[in-house]
Amino acid sequence: MKHPTSRMLYHYWDRLRGTRAAPERSEIEPGEIRNLLSESLILELDMAQSAATVRLAGTRVCALFGRELRGSAFGDIWGAGQADPWRLVETVAVDTVGIVAGLRGMTQRDEQIDLELLLLPLRHRGQTQVRLLGALSPKVVPQWLGLRPVTRLESISLRVLDPTYDVIDLARNDAASSLRNLPEPANDSVPVRRGHLMVHPGGRA
Repeated sequence: MKHPTSRMLYHYWDRLRGTRAAPERSEIEPGEIRNLLSESLILELDMAQSAATVRLAGTRVCALFGRELRGSAFGDIWGAGQADPWRLVETVAVDTVGIVAGLRGMTQRDEQIDLELLLLPLRHRGQTQVRLLGALSPKVVPQWLGLRPVTRLESISLRVLDPTYDVIDLARNDAASSLRNLPEPANDSVPVRRGHLMVHPGGRA
């Protein structure tokens, strides 16, 4: 994992799961990872149909594609004619492991952006293979982000996360300390609880 968002989200997920293969969806407290939410996403899975749907997507993830992604098929954001990303989702869901993938996004003008995709398994109401937690983060934010959407993605690299290696890697990069010491985000002083979620007021830049 090269991107700070991936490292910190993985550490949070790993802390929640403890000795289990995956934590429960209801254990995730958005307020604890509020500075990661713009690049985070949750997928809803239908294993019988080999389909994944975007359940939630952060503002920066949506900005990459120039539209609200909630309810969209995960495969659709890869673009027509591109490789089906279901194999990534299936690996995480079936083997209950995390994966990190290097992606390249392109606009209609052939502008390119390098991205890192993290996918992690979740349990939902006691069931496995129904939800995934993830993050999609640009390695460098281009000037055109939000003006011209990414229309296709291609996979450049893929790695299945090894828990032993990644614990050492996270300790070296002090992801735990970074997550504890996140600065207060702008326009986020009065969160409101809605069930098991914390809703944070938005604002205009």
